[in-house]
This record gives sequence, structure tokens and C-alpha cells, in this order.
Amino acid sequence: MRFLSPDSRFMQELRNLTDAVWINILMVLTSIPVVTIGAALAAGCDASRRVVQGEGGGVTANYFKAFRANFAKATALWAVFGVVGAGLTWSWVALQITPLLVPKFGLSIVWLIGFEWVFALQARFENSVGRTLVNAFVFGVGNIVLTLGMVAIDAVWIGLLVACWFYFPQGLFLLVVLGYGTMLMCHVPLLERAFKPYL
Repeated sequence: MRFLSPDSRFMQELRNLTDAVWINILMVLTSIPVVTIGAALAAGCDASRRVVQGEGGGVTANYFKAFRANFAKATALWAVFGVVGAGLTWSWVALQITPLLVPKFGLSIVWLIGFEWVFALQARFENSVGRTLVNAFVFGVGNIVLTLGMVAIDAVWIGLLVACWFYFPQGLFLLVVLGYGTMLMCHVPLLERAFKPYL
């Protein structure tokens, strides 16, 4: 029964999972006004990193501290990514014009590369909004394998969500509860590997 010991690997991972669920709930609640989604993403990245690395402080306290600290800049970053993302989504749904396929694919890939990095960079480093935007693409392209790893993690979760929607609706609740907080936990080792030389 050693695996039930508080210091066992199993119990540590179980604590991480419950923390990921709580981070996801906090992100959902603080994203309700929509304009705060950027701050919620930055706070989720920071709180997830602290959990994975075993840094002190409660999850809730760490989350709201990061939410307040990153609010202004993360909101500005979200204004860029939110508007561009909404425009791209609209173009895929409404603009069914064959010659536009190549630019739509290109812009979607650029958006995705930046999105995977920008809020983690905002949470980890002190820079201007413009510098953080540039760094997101520098890190995204310069660490393309890590970027693809994060995209794959997100794609698996989205794929499971779609599969549950059509084939196993009972599993939707569990996936939604685990949500983006769990994906951020999975992103942490990849992000920290890229950030390590700059810390």
C-alpha cells in the first residue's frame, strides 16, 4: 500500500490532477467576461507551472496573483489573438472560396504557433506587449518540435471532445472538467525546456 503514501508518485500525480481540475475551473470562471480570457490563460500557465515544479503557495492564491499581475498585458495580447482568431474562424465557416484556402491555412498556422507560446511567455517573462508577441513567434518557430508537441496535446484533447460529443456523451463532463487546465499541465515540461536557457 506504499502507493497510497502521501509522498508516493501516485499521490503526487493525483494531487496534480486535482490541481489541474481546479485551475480549469478558475480559468472558466474568470473567462466569463470574455475580455479576461487572456489574463485567465496567463494565470493558468503560471499556476500550472508552479504546481508541476512544486513551488509553494496555494493554487488559488498563485492563480489570482498571476491573474492580477498579467491582467493589462495579457488582455492586450488577447485582443490581438481573440480578434484574429475570430476572423479566421469566420473565414473558415463563411468564406468557402477555393483561392483563399492557402492564405487561410497559412494564417491559421501562424496564429496557432503564436497562441501556443504567447500567454506562457507573458506569465514567465517581463516584456512589453509587442516584444512578447514577437518572442511568441521566435520561440514557436525556433522550437518547432516543442510547438508541434503542444499542438498534438491540444489536438488529442479536442479530438476526444469531438469523439465524446458524437459517440460517448457521458464522457463529455469529465473532459470538460479536466479541460484546458490539464493541457496546460502537459505543456509545462515542453515550455520549461525552451525557457531554461533564458532563466
